Amino acid sequence: MAAQLSDLDYVTSLQARIKELEAENANLLSRLAHCYCSQVDKKLYGPNDKATEVTEQKESNMKLEENGKKKPGYDTKFMSHHNKRYVALKVMYFGKRFYGFSAEAQMEPNVESEIFKALERTRLLIGDKKESQYSRCGRTDKGVSSVGNSHGKWQDRMRHFCRAPQFNMFGLQSENYEHHRPGGGVIALYLRSKLKTSGVNNGNSGEIILEEQLDGELDYVRVINRELPNDIRVLGWCPVPVDFHARFSCLGREYRYFFWKENLNIKAMESAGTKFVGEHDFRNFCKMDAANVHTYVRRITMFEIYATDVRYDGNQLWVIKFRGRAFLWHQVRCMVAVLFLIGKGLESPDVIGMLLDTNKIPRKPQYIMASEVPLVLQSCDFENIKFMCSTDSGKMLHAHFVNECQSYQLQAAIFQEAILNCVPQLHDQSFSDQCLTPVRGSKKKTSYIPLMSRPTEPQHDNDILPGLSIPHYFTNGLLILVKLNPASYEERRAKLSS
Repeated sequence: MAAQLSDLDYVTSLQARIKELEAENANLLSRLAHCYCSQVDKKLYGPNDKATEVTEQKESNMKLEENGKKKPGYDTKFMSHHNKRYVALKVMYFGKRFYGFSAEAQMEPNVESEIFKALERTRLLIGDKKESQYSRCGRTDKGVSSVGNSHGKWQDRMRHFCRAPQFNMFGLQSENYEHHRPGGGVIALYLRSKLKTSGVNNGNSGEIILEEQLDGELDYVRVINRELPNDIRVLGWCPVPVDFHARFSCLGREYRYFFWKENLNIKAMESAGTKFVGEHDFRNFCKMDAANVHTYVRRITMFEIYATDVRYDGNQLWVIKFRGRAFLWHQVRCMVAVLFLIGKGLESPDVIGMLLDTNKIPRKPQYIMASEVPLVLQSCDFENIKFMCSTDSGKMLHAHFVNECQSYQLQAAIFQEAILNCVPQLHDQSFSDQCLTPVRGSKKKTSYIPLMSRPTEPQHDNDILPGLSIPHYFTNGLLILVKLNPASYEERRAKLSS
């Protein structure tokens, strides 16, 4: 009997302890209910989810790296209670190893994905890409680089911030620094802000920082660059109004193409290149993208070809420069390819004018584009944009670029040693004779076929016929005319002409 009472007392004590724990748990839940983090948790997991479910969610949020190691994912929704501001970032990148800038092609690696990975790791990104109101200017293709110069109006706003540093192609600070204005690739998006004072709230939990507030803000350049790979760098940042769009707010772009002079006829190339200036139909100087392009008319505002101070083994490095409001897909590489044919004496300078006359040549002759590696997006122009970079971040950028240049110089020195090792063999007559002897089965050098005698590109669906002002497209080889009311037709013509 005593043993039974002892067991009852033990059960009773356990029940009492359970009630105490339940009361303590309820008290803790009541206190947590006033915490903002718990409100976010309820939205994400639900009010009645168990702790084990939260643990499972965190475990499922683990990402596998390429080396097989697990790395915790970053749920940026937990950052939504932080203040934020709309920021434009000036970006440079060496594009040789990237499959272009955009992540939309889903080819890795690309510049855009690397930037967003850095923004997630630094906890600067609030929400996902769509919620950040992300826009970009200066999207480039595979292998193309951007040096990050942007042009805008300067207005000094902060004493402890300096102008974004300008670097030449070798990573050294430009000697003509005062002649450069602030901007390559430019992106705009909402980022977390350190400032407490807020501006107008857009309905989200995080408050928006006013554009004019700068003192005490995060050093975005330093923070982001710590997480970026060596061939991508943010050169400056600027607060921008919420209606700013990196692509549609851009007033113009400048591309530069580097090449070795060798035996090219520069005067002929310069004479021919000036014919690009003005408004023309560039369908014969681009890769057709009829599904997304409604007109092939573009305006080139400037063409220049000039020498640099860089020389190697008696050869000199030259630059071709184009400026315009917008460019077609692969337009610069196609224009440069034809200029090279002219410089080699294979084509007449008049071929530029002939290809621009789309009434006579409505389809592009087949030719190979120039290489993408020497192509650089030099600058993008904006109105009232001032990119800033702290003094410390500017020094770190300069040191980084100098280090990268020295690294590539070391690689060049190794190849130079390989060239020197070949010199004794080249002076050996028997070796030279062997090199000059054609290899059995090797292809014979084909004679050059002029552009005007080559096959043309095939007709694509949705192609636009030159000289036909009525909206139209091709489907399965049939010409389809689009019927518009007079008002829509005039509005379309006005938009195209502008």
